[in-house]
Amino acid sequence: MLKVYNCIATEHDLKLVALAAFVCVLASIAAIRLLRYARISKGRMRGVWLTVSAVSTGFGIWATHFIAMLAFTPVLPGGYNIELTVLSLIAAIVLTGVGLTVALIKNWRLGPWVGGAIVAGGIAAMHYTGMAAFEVAGMVVWDPVLVAASIVVGAVIGAIALPVGLHGDHEGWKIGGALLLTLAICGHHFTGMGAISIIPDPSITVSQTVLPAEWLAMAVAVASLGVLGLATAGVVIDIRDHRRSLLETDRMRDLADASVEGLLVCDGQTIVSANKSFSQLAGSPAGSLVGGTLESCFPDSVALSKLMSRPNHAIETELRHRDGSLTPVELIMRPIVFAERPHHVIAVRDLKARKDAEEHIHFLAHHDALTRLPNRAYFNARVDQEIAALPPGKSLGVLCLDLDRFKEINDLFGHAAGDRALQTFASRVHALLDDQQMMARLGGDEFAILMPGISGPAAAGRLAETILETLRDTADAPEMPIAASIGIALGPDDAGDRQSLLNHADVALYRAKQEGRNTYRFFEAKMGAEVRDRRLVEYDLRLAISRGELWLAYQPQLDIRRGKVVGFEALVRWKSASRGEISPSVFIPIAEEIGAILPIGDWVLKEACREAATWKTPLKVAVNVSAVQLHNATFAQELHQILIETGLPAKRLEIEITETALVRDFNRTLATLRQVKAFGVEIAMDDFGTGYSSLSNLRAFPFDRIKIDRSFIKSVHSNQQAATIVRAVLGLGKGLGLPVLAEGVETNEELRFLQEESCDEVQGYLLGRPAAIGSFREFTNSDTSLSQAASLRRSANG
Repeated sequence: MLKVYNCIATEHDLKLVALAAFVCVLASIAAIRLLRYARISKGRMRGVWLTVSAVSTGFGIWATHFIAMLAFTPVLPGGYNIELTVLSLIAAIVLTGVGLTVALIKNWRLGPWVGGAIVAGGIAAMHYTGMAAFEVAGMVVWDPVLVAASIVVGAVIGAIALPVGLHGDHEGWKIGGALLLTLAICGHHFTGMGAISIIPDPSITVSQTVLPAEWLAMAVAVASLGVLGLATAGVVIDIRDHRRSLLETDRMRDLADASVEGLLVCDGQTIVSANKSFSQLAGSPAGSLVGGTLESCFPDSVALSKLMSRPNHAIETELRHRDGSLTPVELIMRPIVFAERPHHVIAVRDLKARKDAEEHIHFLAHHDALTRLPNRAYFNARVDQEIAALPPGKSLGVLCLDLDRFKEINDLFGHAAGDRALQTFASRVHALLDDQQMMARLGGDEFAILMPGISGPAAAGRLAETILETLRDTADAPEMPIAASIGIALGPDDAGDRQSLLNHADVALYRAKQEGRNTYRFFEAKMGAEVRDRRLVEYDLRLAISRGELWLAYQPQLDIRRGKVVGFEALVRWKSASRGEISPSVFIPIAEEIGAILPIGDWVLKEACREAATWKTPLKVAVNVSAVQLHNATFAQELHQILIETGLPAKRLEIEITETALVRDFNRTLATLRQVKAFGVEIAMDDFGTGYSSLSNLRAFPFDRIKIDRSFIKSVHSNQQAATIVRAVLGLGKGLGLPVLAEGVETNEELRFLQEESCDEVQGYLLGRPAAIGSFREFTNSDTSLSQAASLRRSANG
């Protein structure tokens, strides 16, 4: 090292040495930048840029060498052999070109190292060829150790220079590679110069054809200018490419940020870019994600391994949020070139909404959407499981529940109120169950409760009592009065399979409804036949209209003062083909319960109006209208249409409604009755005194007649209170200007009482039993007012 130092310090012009180092630095910078540009070029341009880089590097090595040689002052005449000087330049260019080409071989990790070593060989070849071109008046002696050292120094540093210069995109790597290449060139040259010793020898003469130092200086100056130009070109190209890269990066980032999906650009497992969508999904700023690993975002290493090994295939995994929560995502990886290097982009799709939708669909498949309770399918599967797992000595309780008069709630107050009733009922009952018990909605207003592993019927009975008591405690709530009936069956005592167990609980439920509702009953074997018969009655009743089994009976209504029939009340009757005559007291409640009352009521209205329209005598016809019909939103329009179709004058139709129908929905009922009244139809309050009697009803609603219930009439001679009530109602009617009709008149004494109290009209068995209209043709087709009362009594007695 001391010899090399002394060579530089004492035998060289340090100014020219500095110039040589400067030219070498420029050449190295140009070489690295042009080489990097050649790496990203394609086709012919790749070869062009490799050639330019090789020429630049070769000229830089050559110029550095000969500027340093000009700085060498041996104080002896000398010059440079032209052929060898040119050959040294060619060797520098060719070997450097080979090294640079090797360094850019794709998919060969050792390429830059081997290429750098070849470039170092080109430096050595150029140096020693150039030294061979040096002719001096003396003997040149070489130190073999330093020669070898110069070659090793150049080879080692040169082999490191290219991998460093080509490694990363950061400017530091480029500068580092250029400095190492500079060190390789200068280190080789000055170590090699330290190996030379010149012994003056007058016998040795310098050839006349050698290139003088002045001419060499001019050649070196031209070469240096060329190197400077190429270096400048390299810098300009690099700046342009850097700007283009920034623009491309910005454009790519803008496109990525516009995507609704999360996007990650990764170099191996390292995140180098993340868009806004992914940043929001991960709950972290994009800047904090850059430099992190994929595993920090996606903790499932197995999924990441699949992702990396299967490009363009969707992989489902979980994304770790900043707060530690996990979000289901779908990943798709594709290879791309980013910032002039191979990377891969990962599309991240949020699956939370889809997973939530799938869970919701699964929930809906097994639960009721309105009450959020398990549905029939889920309940059936659970019952089967519990039957299979039932331990010896234990029972499985199944309770079937049904809301009392739910159809009436739906019809009177609308489906929204019915839905609220179902939700309220479900929430109140479900709150009473423990974790092992299960409540399900089977459909409509039918519910079921499963009680696994109970000791016996007492446990089921206690739960039923608790349910009914809970409902009773809230039954006075004005917003939602609810009651229910409950049927109970126990397995395996009552049945060993699900279907039979549910059927038996359903049979017990029917018995509870028949015995007053708002109660519970256990299944008994004898109940089966009774329930089957009840269901057959329901089935036949639904088909009664289409089978023509319904007919109308008519009962006359008499004006007491004139002794004249003023109208008839139409009463529906059912003559079943298989059961014969069935009492209205039996089938009307069933029709109300199963929802058949609406079509039956409509049929009665149509038939009564059609029949009355054929009478020659313009008598009134009275028809009972149920609360369900009255609260039907289209009732008034349908009634008007019936009058038009049958041709019956509206003033000859009287509809009878009970007081109970009035209190269910005051405003709706009042609006409907006013519409009906506007048509000219008369309205009678039926069964006055038995329902929610209120004088405000008489004032608020447009009634034309009051009908006293038969229960008061039959007691006028045996019960002074009943007689007083009848007198009060008659007086009320007179005061309000409303005619009063007394129902259920069966004896002459009752008739005389009503005559004495100035009752307006009467109706009952004394005057005529309900019969087909053919029995009353003498009244519907003639006007014999004075003899009608006696004729009616004879017909009734006969």
